[in-house]
This record gives sequence, C-alpha cells and structure tokens, in this order.
Amino acid sequence: MSDHHVYVIECADGTLYTGYTTDVERRVAEHDAGEGAKYTRGRTPVTLRHVESFESKSAAMSREHAIKSLSRAEKEALVGGM
Repeated sequence: MSDHHVYVIECADGTLYTGYTTDVERRVAEHDAGEGAKYTRGRTPVTLRHVESFESKSAAMSREHAIKSLSRAEKEALVGGM
C-alpha cells in the first residue's frame, strides 16, 4: 500500500503549491482551512490538481523536490494544463 503522497494544489490566486503528506484529503482540508503551509494561508480556497503515491517517504520526498524544481510551464503540463 502506498502511504506517502506528493500533491499539487492550485491556490485561489492561480499559483501552484507542492507538498508531501501521508493523508491527502486531510492535508488539502488543512490548506483550505488556513491551517496548512504558511504559503497557502492567504491563498484559499485551494483545489487539488495532482497526486502521486509512493511506497517510501524518501521516494516521495525526492519527487516533491523534483516537482518543486520544475518551471511553471512544466508544472502546468504535469497537472494537465490550466
């Protein structure tokens, strides 16, 4: 079972935020409630745009770093355009 997830959310201002979690639904709800990352607190509501699941935390964290290193255009392609 894949317990480690990397997700991309779109904030209300159109920006994209990438994060790691073990519970995607809970984490997105936290972001929406203004209790997530400092970056997303003033940018609610958020919309889940992309999720990838991994067997290990290290694999998920590596992928999170890789996604964060992508350009805006590459991120948009990853989430299916915007």
